[in-house]
Order: sequence, then C-alpha cells, then structure tokens
Amino acid sequence: MKNTFSILAFAGIIATALPVVAQHEHHPEPARDTTKHEMHHMQEHEMKGHNLEKHEMQGMEHKEEMQHAIHMTHNFSLSLPMNRNGSGTGWQPDATPMYAYMKHKNQWNFMLHGSLFVRYTSQNFNNKNKRGSDSKLSFPNWVMGMAQRQVGENGLLAIRGMVSLDRLTDGGAGYPLLFQSGETWNGNPLIDRQHPHDLISELSVGYTQRINDKLDLTVYAGYPGEPALGPTAFMHRMSAFNNPDAVLGHHWQDATHITFGVVTAGVRYGKFKLEGSGFTGREPNENRFNFDKPRFDSYSYRLLFNPSSNWALQVSRGFIKSPEAGHHDENVNRTTASVQHSKSFNTKNRWISSSLVYGLNDSGKNHRENSLLAESNLQWDKWAFYGRYEWIQKSAEELGLVWYDEVPKDKFPVSAFTLGLNRQLFSFSNTLLQAGIQASFYAIDKNLQPVYGRSPVSGQVYLRFTPAIMRM
Repeated sequence: MKNTFSILAFAGIIATALPVVAQHEHHPEPARDTTKHEMHHMQEHEMKGHNLEKHEMQGMEHKEEMQHAIHMTHNFSLSLPMNRNGSGTGWQPDATPMYAYMKHKNQWNFMLHGSLFVRYTSQNFNNKNKRGSDSKLSFPNWVMGMAQRQVGENGLLAIRGMVSLDRLTDGGAGYPLLFQSGETWNGNPLIDRQHPHDLISELSVGYTQRINDKLDLTVYAGYPGEPALGPTAFMHRMSAFNNPDAVLGHHWQDATHITFGVVTAGVRYGKFKLEGSGFTGREPNENRFNFDKPRFDSYSYRLLFNPSSNWALQVSRGFIKSPEAGHHDENVNRTTASVQHSKSFNTKNRWISSSLVYGLNDSGKNHRENSLLAESNLQWDKWAFYGRYEWIQKSAEELGLVWYDEVPKDKFPVSAFTLGLNRQLFSFSNTLLQAGIQASFYAIDKNLQPVYGRSPVSGQVYLRFTPAIMRM
C-alpha cells in the first residue's frame, strides 16, 4: 500500500511538472484559462487514483475470496483439511491429492468431481468356452457434487449428491467382471458381473458443531447415503484412482456406500473419531431410478484414526439385516479394517497412494467368508502405474455353482492380481483425458477349473475423463 501511494504521488508530481517544463522549453503560448486547465488535471488525477484504489480493493477482495475457497475445510469439521474427505463420513489421509473443480460464491464452497471411462473389457479371454468369458464396450461413470458453508462461528453445513448413469450406459446387468458377485437382475443373481449403481447414489446433509479445535460433534443423514461401515468406497480411493473395475471384495468391504436411509452420529476428538449409524440393510433393488423404502433395520459403528497426514486407519462392524435380495432370511455381521497411505513428492502431480483392506462376512451356519485387498497407485506427472491384489473366499452358492456336480458345495479361494498403465493425453478446461491399459491374472482352486478353465486372464483398454488435480 505504501508503494502504491508513493507511485501515485510521483505520478502526480510528474503530471504537474510536465506542463511547466514544456512552457519553459518552448516559445510563449497565447494566454489561456490556466485555472480551468489545472482543474481538469486535478479531476483526472483524482479519477485515476480512485480507479486504482477501486482496482486494488477488488483485487484484495478477489484474493480473499480465492484464499477462502482454497482453504475449504473437511465436510464435517472446520478444524480439518478438505483432503481428508472420503466417501460418506469416512476419512482419507490429509496428504491425499484432490482432482476436482471448485468454486466459492456467497459464503458457499462448491466442489465437483467424478470419472467417466470409455473402455473395452474382455474377461477370461484365454478360456473362450468357459464360464465368465465375455467382452463388452462399457462406460463406468459417476459424478459427485458437494456444497458447504459455515454457520455462525463454529457450525458447518454440508450437502452432497452423487449420480451415476451406469444403468443407462451399461444396462441392468452392468459390466463383465470375472468372479464378481452381488445383487440381481431380472430376479437372477449377478455373477461374473459388476452391477450398475443407482442414478441417485447419494443425497445427504450433514451438520457439525465445533466445540473447540480438537472436539467436533456431527450428525449426517442420507437418502441414499453411506453408514459408518468400511473404508472409503473404492471409486473414491486414490489408491484405485485409475482402475475402472470394482473390487471383488466389494460386498465384503464397502458395498454399503449406497444405502437408502441412513443416520450417523459422530464425535471427533483430536486424531480419533467414533461413529455410530442406523441404516437400511437391504442393498438397492433392480430399479436404479427410484428411491427404495427406508427400513432402518441395521446398525454399525466405526473408529477412525489418522496418526499423521500420511495415514488413515479404521475398524468397523455392521449388523446388516438381509442385505441380498435373493437371501431374505440371511443376516450378515460384517467386520472391516483398513489402512490407507498417501504421500506427495513435492511437485504438482507426483504422488503415491496405497490401501490395505480386510473384510469378513459372517452369516452364521459356518458361512464365514474373508476378503483381503492391497492396491496402490503411483502418479508421476503424466504417467500412472497401478496395481491391485485381491484374495477372497466365495461360496459355491455365491458363484452359482450349487448345481454343478463336479464342484463341492463349499467355499473357494480366489486370487486376482491386476497391473495397469495410464497416460495423460491432454487437458482442457481443467479436465484431463487419459488412456490406459490393464490386465488381471487369476489363481483359482482346482475345483473351479472345470468351470472357469485354467489360470483365467482378463484385460481392457480405456479412455478416461476426470477433473485435473487441484492446486492447493
């Protein structure tokens, strides 16, 4: 400001001195109205000063607005960074990069992020005459919008919505995915396919009251929404950022991310957060365009812990009433635990994010099935290298094998190892277009080989549209 006034004063002196110098250096001019001339210069000077001051004030206001927007907080805490946002009320590491569009207007912060894949996938292509061999052009997609504003000095209101056009782009049976299972189409269980997500996948509101910098109280309600159960859902985890496929352990780990009717209460103290939810246990029905009946017949609890900016841990348990439409009398006790890690390499777009996830479904009657997931994504400027390893136990009933005489009616371990490579092609309007390729290799129980063949292999190529990384 001091420099601005100095410049204005110097400009005023020069503006006043130049006519005087001109008069002394040139021959005398005819007499003129010097008073009118000087008044004109004074008015011009005042106008320039006013415009400069106005421009400077506008610049300061714009700067303050940008600073406000850039320092958008976590959806459920005024004391936490927005990078910690996961799905539902979950946490990710504070060092997690964010790919999104953001805008600040009238005390509201708005954020939009999502992903659209255009890909060709071929499953179990080396065993053409065996089950699960299928190829398709598919379009996995989702878009999530968030809006938040501060209420008073210590209140925070957050509104979120998520939509997916999976049902329109991939049909009622979804896309091929070897050894995937869960939900139904036309009354039949979906097996070796990933079901489409609902058009409205989240519509939620949350309010957080800050007691002090360490203590927050939060209430969250969604129809649909996500209860306090499991890690950040796979499509929101940065460790799975470039992988178009759902995880095979989805219905063991994070399938409750779309629940029609959920209320969660949580308390954060320092690095810990304890949450409890009441929610509808039944997974979404086959009509992906409606709102299912809320039941609130299930409950869960979760403990979150972020020991540092690079780590996020959680353990949770859920008691879910008849989650699968085809098994109305089968309740599931679900236990999950996860560790997420993110690290930036001090440049705009170099980072690594990894997750380790465990999930157990216990339906009683010796139906205890485990799942384990390890995945990682390394982003290095325009290149990305990623991988995923899964080990999961699936029953003969889960895989639809109870009518096959050549396999025992028991549970079978399935291992899947995926490697992928992704390259940014170009960017436009803060949007990235990427191209990628990945392959999955499976190790299966020998009793499954007569049905699926030996050592199944799947592969895919894709294009992807996603927002660019945010400059923090």
